[in-house]
Amino acid sequence: MLMKVLMKGNEALAEAAIRAGCHHFFGYPITPQTELAAYMSKRMPKVGGTYLQAESEIAAINMVLGASAAGIRAMTSSSSPGISLKGEGISYMAGSDLPAVIINVQRGGPGLGGIQPSQADYWQATKATGHGDFQILVFAPSTVQEMVDLISHAFDTADKYRMPAMILADGMLGQMMEPVELPEEGSAQLPEKPWAASGHGGKRAHNIINSLYLTPEKLEQLVKERYERYEQVKANEQMAEEYLTEDADIVLVAYGASSRVARSAVNKARGKGIKAGLVRPITLWPFPTQALNRAASHAKNFLVVEMSMGQMVDDVKLAIDCKVPVHFYGRTGGMIPTPAEVLEQIEALL
Repeated sequence: MLMKVLMKGNEALAEAAIRAGCHHFFGYPITPQTELAAYMSKRMPKVGGTYLQAESEIAAINMVLGASAAGIRAMTSSSSPGISLKGEGISYMAGSDLPAVIINVQRGGPGLGGIQPSQADYWQATKATGHGDFQILVFAPSTVQEMVDLISHAFDTADKYRMPAMILADGMLGQMMEPVELPEEGSAQLPEKPWAASGHGGKRAHNIINSLYLTPEKLEQLVKERYERYEQVKANEQMAEEYLTEDADIVLVAYGASSRVARSAVNKARGKGIKAGLVRPITLWPFPTQALNRAASHAKNFLVVEMSMGQMVDDVKLAIDCKVPVHFYGRTGGMIPTPAEVLEQIEALL
């Protein structure tokens, strides 16, 4: 039986990644994720791994690219402005079909903004992580335990489809402490990677990791093949939690830390006799259209709750084909909505 330990979100992410078989970390400090990198600096030497504080976020993501090309599990972490700097490298990794995990513990923006929690990087993560035609897997935990659980799943799914994956957390989850159960050390099952540039010993042809194709016909073919793989991801990898949605007239849609607030508001609404429910996307890409459509079959209104100016709203509308009115309530700049504020919005929709 696994024992529960009390851990801060950032440190739980780091320990879970190590236990998922990631023994190579490259990063750069920025609030509110710095504890993750600091934890890695202490633990990696003890597991025979590599911790390297790069000279910049740009250097860190390219180190991850090189490590992944060699066939090993590698990870980097940062917070909002640092992820912007990593964008070029993430695009190179997508263009090279390389798996890795990127952590974004979001802070307020744009610009340097502030160090308080935010969800204003949704568009960046799901639609514009970097230049070109590509997608990355995006997972949105709502508890420290889910951070632990999703790290292993993110590495496994990234390896399965040969694409980068992101854990999109925020400063609230990164800094809070909750009891967690960690997987046993040494329990990770790492897949073979016959495509890796890891030395061939004269037993196979050379593997070349590359994202540059000067022949447009070849590049188009590769991009189309990649998008065929993305369709498989959409069909097989959608994840969402459906809470009290079976008879809900008003369905809230919220992810990450905001979903904790939304769940409290749903419970308060139910206490007042209001049929409210919650769909919590766990994968932001692929977006959980199936769960939303189930709720849209009987709901009268949707209410999206975010710590942003409503970046997820259009995805909800598209997912349900605008069959039901979609409303929005959010706070931004590092402000966190309260259950009372969300309940007020629910009551207004009646």
